[in-house]
Amino acid sequence: MATPQFYCQYCMASLLGKKYVLKDDNPYCVSCYDRIFSNYCEECKEPIESGSKDLCYKGHHWHEGCFNCTKCNHSLVEKPFAAKDERLLCSECYSNECSSKCFHCKKTIMPGSRKMEFKGNYWHETCFVCEHCRQPIGTKPLISKESGNYCVPCFEKEFAHYCSFCKKVITSGGITFRDQPWHKECFLCSGCRKELCEEEFMSRDDYPFCLDCYNHLYAKKCAACTKPITGLRGAKFICFQDRQWHSECFNCGKCSVSLVGEGFLTHNKEIFCRKCGSGVDTDI
Repeated sequence: MATPQFYCQYCMASLLGKKYVLKDDNPYCVSCYDRIFSNYCEECKEPIESGSKDLCYKGHHWHEGCFNCTKCNHSLVEKPFAAKDERLLCSECYSNECSSKCFHCKKTIMPGSRKMEFKGNYWHETCFVCEHCRQPIGTKPLISKESGNYCVPCFEKEFAHYCSFCKKVITSGGITFRDQPWHKECFLCSGCRKELCEEEFMSRDDYPFCLDCYNHLYAKKCAACTKPITGLRGAKFICFQDRQWHSECFNCGKCSVSLVGEGFLTHNKEIFCRKCGSGVDTDI
């Protein structure tokens, strides 16, 4: 009985008594199979022959001996690894290079462990504690100071000021007036009740007033321009008898020359320089 013929699907060489590889139910000699179908190793760029183990990850292939950590070169075969920027790293190298460092203990926060983030920094969950009571803060409300982070009860106990108006704790910001702390939103004009934290203001009998209310209620009026005299930012003004003038308004009623620091004469409600007042029946 004749022996049936058995040929390589590609080169048609006889496969009788030889090694071969089946591909889609078709036989190939080892040489043809390696040349046509072998994947190329990502590391050494050589073909992974049919007799070698082909390790695959996300469409890329490696020889078993080439499947190593790109940093320490230790084998990753049957070991946990991670990918970073298309590089394969063992767990230890990945942690050292890519994992966050705890802001408190400076140690690596291992992948998979819970970490806390606050103001761009990271902590181990057990390191993120109140600076005073040393209890973990977790996701509870906190208040941060230069000396550390505090849970709300400890902050109120150790540092908090209480608003002079509403008597509640000032947790951040705030302003001081007459040596007393205020919430910004509680520091209001005593007249119209608008917020004064971003406004210029005046005080009267220890009460704050916006400029409009103070000018309306208390400010003296310039005898020349009739506008309020506030004295803000060191502005100077002139007083004579029961009248006041802005420094820039204290001028001769006839020639308009400034009378600041000069002698002057008065007649009724007018003021004159000595030259203009010499022909007028003056009061002084």
